[in-house]
Order: sequence, then structure tokens, then C-alpha cells
Amino acid sequence: MKKARVLFVSQEIMPYLPETHISRIGRYLPQGIQEKGKEVRAFMPRFGLVNERRNQLHEVIRLSGMNIIINDADHNLLIKVASIQSARLQVYFIDNEDFFGRKQLFTEDDGILFGDNDERAIFFARGVIETIRKLRWAPDIVHCHGWFTGVMPLMLKRMFKDDPLFGSTKIIYSIYNDSFTQNLDSNFRQKLMFEGVTKDDVQIMSDSNYLNFSKLAINHSDAVIIGEATILPQLQSYLGEINKPVLPYQDPANYINTFSEFYDSLLKK
Repeated sequence: MKKARVLFVSQEIMPYLPETHISRIGRYLPQGIQEKGKEVRAFMPRFGLVNERRNQLHEVIRLSGMNIIINDADHNLLIKVASIQSARLQVYFIDNEDFFGRKQLFTEDDGILFGDNDERAIFFARGVIETIRKLRWAPDIVHCHGWFTGVMPLMLKRMFKDDPLFGSTKIIYSIYNDSFTQNLDSNFRQKLMFEGVTKDDVQIMSDSNYLNFSKLAINHSDAVIIGEATILPQLQSYLGEINKPVLPYQDPANYINTFSEFYDSLLKK
């Protein structure tokens, strides 16, 4: 029997970034799901805080070199990889010096959001998808962690809906308590008009705030997981209005078993 394939797309993974709730999930969930007998791959951005020498990152030449066009500008895609030996897990890194060379994740030193966070998120999502296509690795589940992965569901469901690698893929979006109070670029909605995307698909981004971006990701996912004990009340309320599976927050002691069962239930539909 073919192993189910799960693609983990995370904005943070330990030990490459400091320990947070999301980075712990990013580190231990792929290992746990792999130990459950599923085949996994894990991706994250190569933020400037990632110490390449200490973590032994190296570029994968055969996967690098593509140019991704965002808002009429070309951006070179580099793919790097490292291994977490104790978990027998490889982690792929999406890299571009302009987007990820800086020494902060999402904000300037004064706490103001980077003005290009929208384009960074688009580049990351497209970079993951193009790498998976080069690997010819068809995921049964794509599980997105953190707001920075929020472009993935829309891109997979619209731009790549006819790609046979993703034809039957189920997309899960995990919601965390990682909100930001400033808006992303005012032209974000226009930048999301990829091939296959309609104005109705992105109408919710008329105001490019955290709440609407999260709703955009939810709307184009097949299922949602509440990844933290407390999330934005407006999102909690929104989850009660949608007609798709929602897994409540799980006790950290047993979440891997529950997540694996949740994946299996989606694959049976």
C-alpha cells in the first residue's frame, strides 16, 4: 500500500529559528507523522537569522536557478537543504537574498512590518510549489503553518489546479496566535491575481490585514486546524461559519496521533 505523502510548509522550524510554539510544531510534527508511516517533506524560508554554517545548509543546484516574477519583477530562486539527523528529516529552504537576507523575520527593528512581506509570502509559496514540481513528488496533504504560508492554498487551488501533481491534494491551514496589527501592502490583492484567480477569489483582501489574509487562506483550504489554545476571536467565530472540517486545539501530549488521524479522514473523502 502506497504511503500517504504529507508536505509541511512552515514559517518557522527549530532548531533553525528560535523556539516558539510554531517552530516546535514545525520541528516535531513532521518527525511524528513520518514515524506514523507517512512520507514527509518539510519547507521553510531561509530567513537571515538561519545560521547556514552551524546548521550545515547547502544549495541544491539542480533545484535552484528559476526566476519567479512578482509584480513584473524577476526574483532568483535558490533551494537549500539541511538535515535533522536525530529525526531522519530533511528540511528544504526557500532562499532569495533580496527577500530573506535581512536579519529579522517580518518586521524592522522598530516593529514596523517590512513593506514587501506580501511579495515575500508570494515568493515563498511559489518557490515551494516549483520545487515540489521539480522533485516530481505529489503530496496527498499540504499542511501550512503560520500566516506567512497563507498564499499557498489560493495558489494551489487556482494557479496549479490543473497540475496532475496537485489534482487530489488536500490542503490544511493551521491557525496560530501570530497576528500583526499593521496592514500588508495596499496592492497585495492585485499581486494575488495569478493565472486562474478571479476577482471574487481575492475580494476579501480589499483590506490587507491579518484577519482578511487568514480568511483568504481558510477559504481556499480543505480543512483547518486550530493550532493554539487562543486565536483571534474573529477567526474563531469565522470558523463556525464555514462548511469544512475544523480540528480544535489539541493537547500537546497527543496532537501527533490526532493530526495523523485527521489527515487520514480527509484522504478518505
